[in-house]
Amino acid sequence: MSDPTREVRYCAVAPIELREDNGQALAVTGYAAVFGERTAIGPLDRWGWEEVVEAGAFSAALDRRDDVTFLIDHEGLPLARTSSGTLMLSQDQRGLRVETELDPQDPDVQRILPKMRRGDLSKMSFAFIAEKETWDESGDHPLRSIGSVRLFDVSIVTDPAYQGTEIGLRSKAAALGGSAQLCRRRMQMRGRLSGLR
Repeated sequence: MSDPTREVRYCAVAPIELREDNGQALAVTGYAAVFGERTAIGPLDRWGWEEVVEAGAFSAALDRRDDVTFLIDHEGLPLARTSSGTLMLSQDQRGLRVETELDPQDPDVQRILPKMRRGDLSKMSFAFIAEKETWDESGDHPLRSIGSVRLFDVSIVTDPAYQGTEIGLRSKAAALGGSAQLCRRRMQMRGRLSGLR
């Protein structure tokens, strides 16, 4: 990703539900994020932190109608999109709910459908920029609470929750020149966001 502040989180929740309607449409539902569950971001014994998405974190994104695409592993052409009316996002007590009907004639859909049926593609993820966050340094590990986000995409993903997140952050750390720079970057982000409040 070209924007260093854009983040991706993998969410290991209930599997994506897939319903087929005689070759006419493929209804897909699931949760791209869940509220109130702590996730370890990076190695906690070095530079990592714990993170939680607060209830209501997607309210501003939904109210302003962020143009959100439905992707595979956060890449490629969209399978659906909020601005076209083919992707519906909502927020309930559990988290960010995703609903769409995929076109079974779309070659990209045909490529992933067998994998979804078998459960090989069963996780979801979201890409975002945190617009409101707080940090609590009083515990054993820093805790980042995400209160509001700008949404970019929701994706069907192949990697499990923690492994996928760690791989992404390791790549980001390498691009930034190591964990020390990542720590400095985290502090700069927190300072910049504090100044905006």
